[in-house]
Amino acid sequence: MDIAGKVALVTGASRGVGRATAVALADAGARVACAARATDAAPVALPGTIDETVRTITSAGGEALAVPTNLAVEHEVEAMVSRTIAHFGRLDVLVNNAAITFPGDLSIAMKRYDLIMAVDLRAPLLAIRAAAPGMCERGEGSIVNVSSLAALNYFPTQMVYGMAKAALEHLTVSAAAQMRSYGVAVNTFRIDVPVASEGFLAAMPDVDHADWEPPEVAAEGIVWMVGRPPEYTGHNAGMAALRAEHGIMPSRAGRAHVPSTAFVRESALERGA
Repeated sequence: MDIAGKVALVTGASRGVGRATAVALADAGARVACAARATDAAPVALPGTIDETVRTITSAGGEALAVPTNLAVEHEVEAMVSRTIAHFGRLDVLVNNAAITFPGDLSIAMKRYDLIMAVDLRAPLLAIRAAAPGMCERGEGSIVNVSSLAALNYFPTQMVYGMAKAALEHLTVSAAAQMRSYGVAVNTFRIDVPVASEGFLAAMPDVDHADWEPPEVAAEGIVWMVGRPPEYTGHNAGMAALRAEHGIMPSRAGRAHVPSTAFVRESALERGA
């Protein structure tokens, strides 16, 4: 796909990988809808808002739209897609990046389980369902679901997050099979290299992150994936393998921006939402 002139929607675009992806897509010539809960008028515990992301894009000459969205609410997810289409006239690229997690494994409160599943799995499905008709009708589109190494491996206190990401990767394969004949690609970008986004730093505050990559490195890989031809579909691809096979995403470890804001672990830890 030639990204220039296309319309992209990125969830979790207020910070971290989502913000970096929205900016990178705009740099590639896309018009970008930036979705998340955090706005200037209604910030959350972690730093960053979609309004800030929009200002970054527009100050560089790009075109962007802030779409305040609570991804745990079904009608807001559907409205997120419809508002993007109403504003820009179409939707060509969907990046399901936003995710939340809470610490807890078998003993996790079911209310928290339900919220993780709503944001990390149900919202991407709803967004795909809303975006698919227009993409299929035009015979072109790219959907990228952002996953994690937790989809493959168990990390203490992150069982439910890993369950949601494993299911998200199955959603990728299934949706790709259904949309392949329409020329719409669906792929997973799995973050299996440490990335110093605000959400991950909050989830692991005691871990040495000196050699973690800045979010812009992951964003480069996501934009590369969006730009593949439609035959590139149904892949659950990790950052490490993409680096090795395609020579993309050169390391910038040691130059990651580490926010100074104090994080509250007991709140929802959001990667870019």
